[in-house]
Amino acid sequence: QVQLVESGGGLVQAGGSLRLSCAASGRTFTINSMGWFRQAPGKEREFVANCCWSGARPYYGDSVKGRFTISRDNAKNTVYLQMNSLKPEDTAVYYCAAMKFFSARYYDRTSYDYWGQGTQVTVSS
Repeated sequence: QVQLVESGGGLVQAGGSLRLSCAASGRTFTINSMGWFRQAPGKEREFVANCCWSGARPYYGDSVKGRFTISRDNAKNTVYLQMNSLKPEDTAVYYCAAMKFFSARYYDRTSYDYWGQGTQVTVSS
């Protein structure tokens, strides 16, 4: 099993920045890829970003391209999401997820095997 714990959420004004962290523990050697999703009230969970543990290129959702950056620190078993130029529409609960086998459907929540509990990000206008 793998446990994922997110941190770094909070309240920020529009145009500001936040950095989310996701620390993985347990059988981390089984992780091939990690990603971030978000879910706003009344909406479906949305793909934000994906980063392969092995160093392959990152992928981003269209709504965050150019503003968000996913990165990882293998030594710390941690993945980060740097969020810049935040907008009120970025307000959501952000979830970290991990998959055991990389899937070309990295944008699909069903491709992921493990999930964190989520961290709230609120962007005020």
